[in-house]
Amino acid sequence: MTRARLLPWGLAAGFFTFYALFCLRRHGLLLTTGYDLGIFEQAVRSYAHFELPVASLKGEGYNLLGDHFSPVLLALAPFYLVWPTAKTLLFAQAALLALAVVPICRWTQRQLGAAAAVAVGIGYGFSWGVGSTIGFDFHEVAFAAPLLAFSVVALAERRWVAAAAWAAPLCLVKEDLGLTVAVIGGFIAWRGARRLGVATALFGVLASALEFLVLLPAMSPSHAYNYWDNLEAAPGTEPSLLERVLAVPGHLLTATVQGQLLFFLLIPTLLLALRSPLFLVAVPTLAWRLLSKNEMYWGTRYHYSVVLMPIVFAAFVDGLIRLRAAKPHWGRWATAPFLCGSVLVTAVLFPFFPMASAADAGFWRDSAHVRTVQSVLADIPSGAKVAAGNRLVPQLTGRCTVFEFGWPKDWRTAEWVVVDTRNPMGWPLNGAQEAEEITKLRAEGFRTVREDEGVLLLRAPSPEGR
Repeated sequence: MTRARLLPWGLAAGFFTFYALFCLRRHGLLLTTGYDLGIFEQAVRSYAHFELPVASLKGEGYNLLGDHFSPVLLALAPFYLVWPTAKTLLFAQAALLALAVVPICRWTQRQLGAAAAVAVGIGYGFSWGVGSTIGFDFHEVAFAAPLLAFSVVALAERRWVAAAAWAAPLCLVKEDLGLTVAVIGGFIAWRGARRLGVATALFGVLASALEFLVLLPAMSPSHAYNYWDNLEAAPGTEPSLLERVLAVPGHLLTATVQGQLLFFLLIPTLLLALRSPLFLVAVPTLAWRLLSKNEMYWGTRYHYSVVLMPIVFAAFVDGLIRLRAAKPHWGRWATAPFLCGSVLVTAVLFPFFPMASAADAGFWRDSAHVRTVQSVLADIPSGAKVAAGNRLVPQLTGRCTVFEFGWPKDWRTAEWVVVDTRNPMGWPLNGAQEAEEITKLRAEGFRTVREDEGVLLLRAPSPEGR
């Protein structure tokens, strides 16, 4: 491999190593949770045993394909068979997010040189969207990052068949991404291969329609798509969908949570991403987030922005290329200020997002309390039915049938209960509610097997539970 080809892969390898170590340490420090790492491990574990992706954390016998349409998780099953642990999912996510660096940096290197490729790679790799994702368990949208990176770069290079081919599997990642495929198809039709573009757009729209209207309701216990109400408004108490649509332009100019999202999205590119039509690919994801009444979708926390990062940084590179073409007599000085500014913004934002915790020496050491928790969990036999606190759940999902302590109602069928009363997470129960439930369990005959540093292990009065 030549030095030029080595650069993108070297950056990807470096980011993979960092992401993997970071995720594994969070898991080792009991910072991962049942919602969502435990849920996804249960689904992948089911696939690995040639079963439907059942997640007992959502409810006993709950088919996760009825919650979000993500059959792409099946791809992790062979790896999970080799290493049946939640760590397999964390490794996979690290690899997928790091892989997205390759097409973006390779294209940047060809067009703008090695230094620009490194700057863009740093911008994406340490972006707040990626950081918020690896700082919150595992999610299926990690598969979308490399697919979008390869597809959007192919759009920029006018490789229409490749762009469509990389985009098509997005329909297997999550139900809304078919709309992103449709925009990619529209871009292809607009800029080049009309028939291919129209076919790709129709494929995306039909795939999402099939998933929203047929497949998800068919597999959901409620026989309906569970998230339509995020777009609906309670009469007289919430803005209607039309009112939320009309409010979007105002978010661009105000300090609302939605406005902050758009600011954080564009400021690492010094707004240059807006110079590129590639940014249009981000519109479907931005639309459903900004139009939702669920406030969690509006901000910069969690994993919701990771699908936007490859698009934004590809649009940034395209904007740089267009800027240099418009100022040919400036040479590299046309783009250098934007590249330096982008790296500077990334550095300024970095301390405010999860990856910054890696700079804390304590992050790399297990506390005595963590060791106590691990010791207590080791007393639970493999194959048991367990109700566990949210942060304890993913420590057990690889070898037990696990429910969230306090959620949903099925947790009361558990034979074992384990909670960390010293560090209550506040969801699904707060500290007072946890104490109340523990009192009820003891009244019902649950006996204390072990209690150490606030870590409580209870067992039902009989192997069958109550």
